[in-house]
Amino acid sequence: MAKHREGHYTHRIGWLRAMVLGANDGIISTAALLLGMAAADASRSTLLTAGMAGLVAGAISMALGEYVSVASQRDTERSDIAKEKWELEHLADHELEELAGIYRSKGLSAELAQQVAVQLTEHDALTAHLRDELGIDQEDLAQPLVAAGSSAIAFGIGAAVPLVAAALAGFSARIGVILGVSVVALVVLGFTGARAGGAPPAKPIARVVTGGVAAMAITMLVGKLFGAAVS
Repeated sequence: MAKHREGHYTHRIGWLRAMVLGANDGIISTAALLLGMAAADASRSTLLTAGMAGLVAGAISMALGEYVSVASQRDTERSDIAKEKWELEHLADHELEELAGIYRSKGLSAELAQQVAVQLTEHDALTAHLRDELGIDQEDLAQPLVAAGSSAIAFGIGAAVPLVAAALAGFSARIGVILGVSVVALVVLGFTGARAGGAPPAKPIARVVTGGVAAMAITMLVGKLFGAAVS
């Protein structure tokens, strides 16, 4: 008999979140920086230098932030695993009753819940408690290096889009080109993230575009006002 496979998307949440967050931050922060400086009449070389510095600094910052955050999550998971091992070794009866109580709370009768708890304890008590009590899968613990790397790469790719646009655009058209290319990139990102997660694309696209345009507009205003104040 053919194995039934359901097309769910929750297994993609970890890497999808890192990818979307990194790319979104890369596009918006770099585009906003470039537009703010362009609004302040920065020269082409200054604009590109600042954009490259923003790309590198942002990618490193994203990587470090993700690493620290996910490493903290992994430390917590490992601490909970160690605690559960100790409890199973020293408080076995209590842990068995706790597991049975979990299954009763899910709708099983007291007798069936006790039977299930006993059988799962005999089979693999630690896995049963980690999964049903704590929601932890030992085979799928948080991976800080993977999260850091994927976030840095996604940020770099996202930041490269407005930076390349700034490098190719003429001086008089650079604001329009950077803004237009960045909005298109945000639309593509929203659509791609939605499709990868199995969600309708309209709302994700609207979210990233609205937030991105607002950030770029505010930064342009600040750049214009600051540029006028120091000139």
